[in-house]
Amino acid sequence: MDAHTLNLLEYDKIRAIVADFATTSMGKELARALEPSRKIATIRHELALVTELVASLQSGLSPPFGGVHDVRMAVRRAAIGTMLTVDQLLPVADTLLATGAFYRYRMRLDGRFSKLLDLLMPIEDLGMLAKNINDCIDARGHVKDSASPELGDIRQRLGQLDEHVQSEIRRMLRDPELRKVLRFPNATINGDHYVLPVASNHRQKIAGIVHRTSSTGETIFIEPAAVASLSAERSVLKADEDRECRKILRRLSGEIGKSARQINAALDVIGQVDLITAKAKYARDFNMFEPDVNAEGRLWLRSARHPLLDHLFRQQPGDGRTVVPIEVRLGIGFQVLVITGPNTGGKTAALKTTGLLALMAQSGLHIPAAQGSALPVFDHVLADIGDEQSLEQSLSTFSSHISRIASIFDQVTAQSLVLFDELGSGTDPTEGAALGRAILDQLVQVGCAALVTTHLGDLKTYAFSNEKAENGAVEFDIETLKPTYRLLIGQFGMSNALKIARRLKLPRELLKRARRYLKRRKGQRVELVQLQQLREDAEKAKVEALAAAHEAELEKQKYEKKLAELEREVATTAALRDWRLKLQPNDLVWSPDFGKIAKVVRVDQRKGTLFISVGIGQWEVFFDKIFPPEERETRKR
Repeated sequence: MDAHTLNLLEYDKIRAIVADFATTSMGKELARALEPSRKIATIRHELALVTELVASLQSGLSPPFGGVHDVRMAVRRAAIGTMLTVDQLLPVADTLLATGAFYRYRMRLDGRFSKLLDLLMPIEDLGMLAKNINDCIDARGHVKDSASPELGDIRQRLGQLDEHVQSEIRRMLRDPELRKVLRFPNATINGDHYVLPVASNHRQKIAGIVHRTSSTGETIFIEPAAVASLSAERSVLKADEDRECRKILRRLSGEIGKSARQINAALDVIGQVDLITAKAKYARDFNMFEPDVNAEGRLWLRSARHPLLDHLFRQQPGDGRTVVPIEVRLGIGFQVLVITGPNTGGKTAALKTTGLLALMAQSGLHIPAAQGSALPVFDHVLADIGDEQSLEQSLSTFSSHISRIASIFDQVTAQSLVLFDELGSGTDPTEGAALGRAILDQLVQVGCAALVTTHLGDLKTYAFSNEKAENGAVEFDIETLKPTYRLLIGQFGMSNALKIARRLKLPRELLKRARRYLKRRKGQRVELVQLQQLREDAEKAKVEALAAAHEAELEKQKYEKKLAELEREVATTAALRDWRLKLQPNDLVWSPDFGKIAKVVRVDQRKGTLFISVGIGQWEVFFDKIFPPEERETRKR
């Protein structure tokens, strides 16, 4: 997609919102990398997944992301033979436990979630590997004594040795002669060594190794000779302990390396599920719906809201502002919509809403619009949008707009969406109108969908002379002198200048003079108003017909879905009956009553029963009480 347009429409903010709904770092990473797709099958599949997950959330079936960490780097290191540390192994164990939770989550889903079930298929329950790690490492990150018999033996000997050392130290501290040369009556630990605080002038009275001296030089910390030999033995055991711990960590790392493919496959799926869950939570919280994505070029946004304004106003609930929904239609009777109306009336917002919702749909996101909204798949969304800040624009601004329009025409195709804001402005109105008409002609010739806003009166009548174009207007309330932000298709925006001037108490003589000037074009104005009324009536009839067609389509889809379910049920029942009729001794069957796989002993087709072997007994059951073994998990669900 065109990077300049993504920037103009603030698509990055949509990515950021979705990322905020994600739970794992993998899901957030995927959300920030979201890109609109051009493949209609991919888009429909992703939208359907979001729809299923919304239903899953509403049913109280939320994916279990607790304990999931992005351990892909640690798993890759283990796969190439690197020993993982305890700090790396613990999050791996948590993540492996989470795979079991996802496996059980999949088991709780029913046939309504077919696409979600398929997506979760690669996740295996790796809980046993997690148990192996947790059996060897405790929550504090210490290797347990029980991790291996050798480690348990070493630590037992270390414990006995430490007890011997402490006993020797206690014996020495009970000696009254020794206590006289100590600075204080306790032993301290320096590293792994027990030392006595001896006054420096009594250094020669205790045989041993000096480990350090106090900052004043008055105290020397000595490890007694009787304890030093035990410390040497302890150092050997500590080296053995460290070697055995490393051996255990290498073994655990090797087990992870052997399962690297399954772990990475599970992590990839969990990341995707987190992204889809984030999309679903966004859709649920902001009342969004799945659009009808089509290849026929139909664009119909029903009660569409700008998603960023919607998000902003919800973040600031105290100010009472809400987004005014708009109706936008393209590719249904016309391909170019020319929108007119006053400044700050919502023209630019209508363009941005349409463009952003198209990008969201092609990114597999539900859109903030009513059910029944439709969007085509665009190969490009191309925009030239700039908010006008004054009555006069500089030549450089006009030049930049023309350069942008030229670059758009280099990329545009019949499958593109083009958004032009304030077409023809920034230069002489007459020349701007002529240029604007030429640009509109080119858009019609290319065959793309286009939304164009303008202030120029001459462009308001363009749709009257071109059947591929239609007028649209942002509504303005004459009583309050404020825009309503509603978009009215089939109308063009009137300036209402004289009405506004009268309400603002402009002098009567001035208004009379303005009316006299206006009468010179009265004939043309009456003709335009009459034509406008005809187009409004036609637009109203068209909208009513489209709404009726949409309702009929919904009823048709419900009927077809119910019919398909019935046909599937009939086919399943027939296949099951045929399977039961073909059963022979020694065939395996699944019995829900016993909850086990059983073996057929004898079949009695006349009575409609069979004898099955379960455990050490044989039981007679009816045909309708047994199922194929492979249906065990399905029937459980």
